[in-house]
Amino acid sequence: MAVTAPARPANILVVDDEPDLRTLYELTLLREGHSVSAAGSLSEARDLLSRQRFDVLISDMRLPDGLGLELLRELAQAQRAEKCIVITAYGSAENAVEALKSGAFDYLTKPVDLRQLRAAVVEALQSQRQLPGSGPEGANGRQGTPLQAAPPPPGGIQALARIVGSSTVMGQIKARIEKVATSMAPVLIQGESGTGKELVARAVHECSHRAAGPFVAVNCGAIPENLIEAEFFGARKGAYTGASHDREGYFQAASGGTLFLDEIGDLPLAMQAKLLRVIQERRVRPLGGVQEESVDVRIVSATHRDLAAMVRNGEFRQDLYYRLNVIELRIPALRERREDLGPLVQSLLQRLCAESGQVMPEVSPESLQWLAQHDLPGNVRELENLLQRALALSSGDQLMPEDFGEPLKLSGVETAPDQAPAGPATAPAVAAPAPDIPNDLQQFLDEQERQVLLKALRECDFNRTAAAQRLGLNLRQMRYRIQRLGIMMPGDDDAI
Repeated sequence: MAVTAPARPANILVVDDEPDLRTLYELTLLREGHSVSAAGSLSEARDLLSRQRFDVLISDMRLPDGLGLELLRELAQAQRAEKCIVITAYGSAENAVEALKSGAFDYLTKPVDLRQLRAAVVEALQSQRQLPGSGPEGANGRQGTPLQAAPPPPGGIQALARIVGSSTVMGQIKARIEKVATSMAPVLIQGESGTGKELVARAVHECSHRAAGPFVAVNCGAIPENLIEAEFFGARKGAYTGASHDREGYFQAASGGTLFLDEIGDLPLAMQAKLLRVIQERRVRPLGGVQEESVDVRIVSATHRDLAAMVRNGEFRQDLYYRLNVIELRIPALRERREDLGPLVQSLLQRLCAESGQVMPEVSPESLQWLAQHDLPGNVRELENLLQRALALSSGDQLMPEDFGEPLKLSGVETAPDQAPAGPATAPAVAAPAPDIPNDLQQFLDEQERQVLLKALRECDFNRTAAAQRLGLNLRQMRYRIQRLGIMMPGDDDAI
């Protein structure tokens, strides 16, 4: 995606001990209309920073009298507003990760691609959303009040509003989303299945300066292993049987925006190595291609698995884990935020009824109490499934516990609705009442099939292939049934 120049010239400080490179960076930025100052060491940079304020700081990692990271930490401690871009050595993933964790907005790898340099500066400037009166002073001004972050853009506000919940932990997550959205640092979202990880990823994107770019979501566990490289990096015509034309991959499709790698823990080890290189170098080579292409994406990944344990077991690359886990967002299970249950029920019911054209029923206090007593291991996805069932089975204008499938309780003993309570051995057997004949046979059968599929999917950790084998189906039949019956899979969350 083409990057447009900012409306106002920026005041930039370049710190590099190599005169030729320093001059190259200066000339490149001067041609863009920026005001550029230069320093060859930490001490020179500190002197310039003490006398004036800059919009962007570009610093080499290694300098004659120390590391560029020292400048980042000093600026952060002083609450300075400069956006920092660090230049690291080729293949030095550890330095890049350390820079991002120290507060760098972005990093560049030597040899620096000048197009990437210009784009990084533009993005750093675009990320400096400010409130009126908090703008930077002139190029020769003294340091003033640190910049105050403005509210997220309208799309970001809407994305945050879709994250339902006013509990303390959800308030902290929303605040952290706003904070991490202002940098290019990779984000790893961890949480159980059904907690709404994709919704959080979309909020990170919508609150960022990349909100106008694409958001491309990829389920890493749903791509056949023999096609995964072409899906990620694209392919040239003739690269494999059936490749009748050039096609772009996920990285190219997400250019200028955010690439969301859902269930990253399911990625094969061989692909992990290739992904690591692309993330570090920001260049991809399409399958069957001879030249690499630069890509401009922000990586947000998610998993319900314990990646740290997978690293210890040799199932996940340690270098990729540290590269993805620069900023961590841990989403709590629904049982850890019970106070959000009521608002979640209302929000989900409102959406389900709007989609089906139904009048939204009330939820009885007994129903809320029934839901609160259950662990709901499937989290919000399971809650939505229960509400869909209740809407289908309810015959009144209020949802009751029996609409969710609560077993009957007689004399303190739970029995299934079609069973008679146990009695003394001498008591005559009582025939179970015949079940009611459904008004809509197809809907009744669909619901039974839906519950069987859900049970198989849960027991197989929502792995479609494994669940299909369990049920004697092939993958195509499984996908058809999931789509026809409206079963929500990981990554389909609309509310958390």
